[in-house]
Amino acid sequence: MSLLSTRGLTKQFDGLHAVEDVNFDLPDGQVRALIGPNGAGKTTFVSMLCGRIRPTRGTVEFAGRDVSALPAHKRIALGMAYTFQITSVFPRLTVAENVGLAARRVRLEGEAMRVSQALDRVGLGAHPKALAGDLSYGHQRLLEIAMGLAQEPRLLILDEPTQGLTDAEIDAFKALERELKAETTILLIEHNMSVVMEVADSVTVLDFGKVLAEGPPDAIRADRAVQAAYLGAPA
Repeated sequence: MSLLSTRGLTKQFDGLHAVEDVNFDLPDGQVRALIGPNGAGKTTFVSMLCGRIRPTRGTVEFAGRDVSALPAHKRIALGMAYTFQITSVFPRLTVAENVGLAARRVRLEGEAMRVSQALDRVGLGAHPKALAGDLSYGHQRLLEIAMGLAQEPRLLILDEPTQGLTDAEIDAFKALERELKAETTILLIEHNMSVVMEVADSVTVLDFGKVLAEGPPDAIRADRAVQAAYLGAPA
């Protein structure tokens, strides 16, 4: 059963088709990677899923409900959480306060415990009182993931989560993704192909705002159209 679906999803900006007639199905419990060259329409597509921008036409369904007209905060209340490509933490609040604010958005009980658990899972449990603005860029990315986890979402959308992380932090992120597969559905927008190939169950490739290919990671890596548009020929 699909947790998230789109039909004919399209976004035009001054006549330019950033996303065009995308039909997309994300089954419950799957880790799906969304990849493609810069300018392929990935962030625009995800922004329509989250409710940050309205589609020109087409529909978005989440958990069996048409959410196409719902604003972002109402989609969050239904169980959709996301991180941004550009960090959006509150720099003058502590690490724990940032995660606490995210937890309150969905009004679940046990906020303090959920904050602590989320920070531990991303490796920031030893720094709850640090100011978010004092963290490195990579640690701010991890803080955003903790903010998403604290909402206990049905769907977690991660936009370039490994950008700015060290190799060790990327390895820890991969381990976290494998662990989260048992708990939530994940849509991962990612340029790091080792992350995509190791953690994704399935991959969707966007190019010029359209779905170029879709399938398991090995099939996508071997797809000649994907190689030509994005990955390059294998060595």
